[in-house]
Amino acid sequence: MFRMDAMEDIITLDYGSGGKKTSRLIEQLILPALDNPALRELGDGAVLEGAEKLVFSTDSFVVTPLFFPGGDIGKLAVCGTVNDLAMCGGEPKYLSCSLIIEEGLPFETLARVIESLRKAAGAAGVQIVTGDTKVVERGRGDGLYLNTAGVGVLKYPGLAPAAIRPGDRVLLSGTAGDHGTAVMLARSGMMQGELKSDCAALNGLTEAMLSSGAAIRVLRDPTRGGVATTLNEFCEGRGFGIELEEDAIPVRPEVRAACDMLGLDPLYCANEGKLLCVCAPEDADALLELMRARPEGENAAVIGTVTARFPGKLTLATPLGGRRILQKLAGAQLPRIC
Repeated sequence: MFRMDAMEDIITLDYGSGGKKTSRLIEQLILPALDNPALRELGDGAVLEGAEKLVFSTDSFVVTPLFFPGGDIGKLAVCGTVNDLAMCGGEPKYLSCSLIIEEGLPFETLARVIESLRKAAGAAGVQIVTGDTKVVERGRGDGLYLNTAGVGVLKYPGLAPAAIRPGDRVLLSGTAGDHGTAVMLARSGMMQGELKSDCAALNGLTEAMLSSGAAIRVLRDPTRGGVATTLNEFCEGRGFGIELEEDAIPVRPEVRAACDMLGLDPLYCANEGKLLCVCAPEDADALLELMRARPEGENAAVIGTVTARFPGKLTLATPLGGRRILQKLAGAQLPRIC
């Protein structure tokens, strides 16, 4: 029987948060058992050797409710997998999709999800080429779960946190926290106004950025755990830190208001249509202009700098001149948001 440091005897929701407990589960249980060079990178996708290098990713989607402003579980499944491939420097090509359906799910609901899968795949330029269907007993599936896997061709190798250097700039392609906040409000029945999930495929944006010739060190879509947790993953255990400027981080007023009401922090709320980019300082302005010229990046901003100070730490400079450490998310701030 496995026994891991500081872990409970049972799995709790915190282990699905994308934060510290998720990392502990991966590092103490999964990685030692399944260790290999591709898995060891711990990215959202893996670069594989073959006749040509491929990118490969897999993901499962258990969001509730199944439909939310700005998207649904079908659109989310396609966009999430496409984005993971794109962040590896790949051109997404093919997806699989497996459906775990709970007995009693209305056919109309399933048909809406299938149609959403079709539309999202077409918009992203990928094909769903294989899949599987299982039905579980009533009360054991929460309506519908989806699992997707994606394959693409590696076009831009070398994207990794290890390439980051002090002085590099950190860019965010748009407003933080839209998806997590929209799903939480929809789940609670408090949804008001025009707040929507940012769910979108980003492979067009990444292709434009990577083909520009800019010195891009790493790309990542800040999903579970949000911007703060993802940037912590970039710098933890390394000889550099990242300092964010609070005033520079774009957050929609309605997201900020909702987070204040719910006791959440937008920097830890999930995004499903935004990317983080770390690039050489001399390329930041040109990349920002390129990103803002596209719908997926119209609210892009330079939000921080890689620094030799506070190695391994993510810090936030406040408008009042203070500075605080942003730690990796410790527990499940927003369960079941993807």
